[in-house]
Amino acid sequence: MFSKVLTLVLVGFMGERSSEAKVFLSLSEALAQAFPAPQCQVKTENRYLTEAEAKQAQELSGERTPSALVVRYLATCGGKAAGRAYTDTHRVRTHPESLFVVLDASGRVRKIEVLSFDEPLEYMPRAEWYETFNQVPLGNDLQVRQKIPFVTGASLTSQATVKAARRVLALDQILSAPPQAPFKAK
Repeated sequence: MFSKVLTLVLVGFMGERSSEAKVFLSLSEALAQAFPAPQCQVKTENRYLTEAEAKQAQELSGERTPSALVVRYLATCGGKAAGRAYTDTHRVRTHPESLFVVLDASGRVRKIEVLSFDEPLEYMPRAEWYETFNQVPLGNDLQVRQKIPFVTGASLTSQATVKAARRVLALDQILSAPPQAPFKAK
């Protein structure tokens, strides 16, 4: 009897939560929009951060990197480097949001797309707000109420988005740096 009641409660809870969850784009759709074929090709690269790189990313962004595994998408269009893209999944209030962050060839934000948002949709900023990240570099002014406007009713989402952008920009800066030659003792 208890298991039937628990099942009904869980089904009711899951049904209610899923009515709020919204998937806007799949990863393949987002990649195709950011780097359209046939002129663009995208290569997926899996990188594992060293402890030093993870620490450096945290120092640059002010945010802890949730995983040592970083998946990035390297795009070339017309034979030239066109940019990179990353996904960042994080908790907003109590539920996850997944963002697709596209960087141009110089490493600045070109576009942020919401892939999925599991919070109630009234907590999500309008599409125009995400455009305020365009061409903003990683720096002290990449904050809400500085380069990024405050959003009434979506303050937690806006904070989570800024943190995600800061993480991605820091990771990209580290992963795009030329490799250092190993130290040789004399």
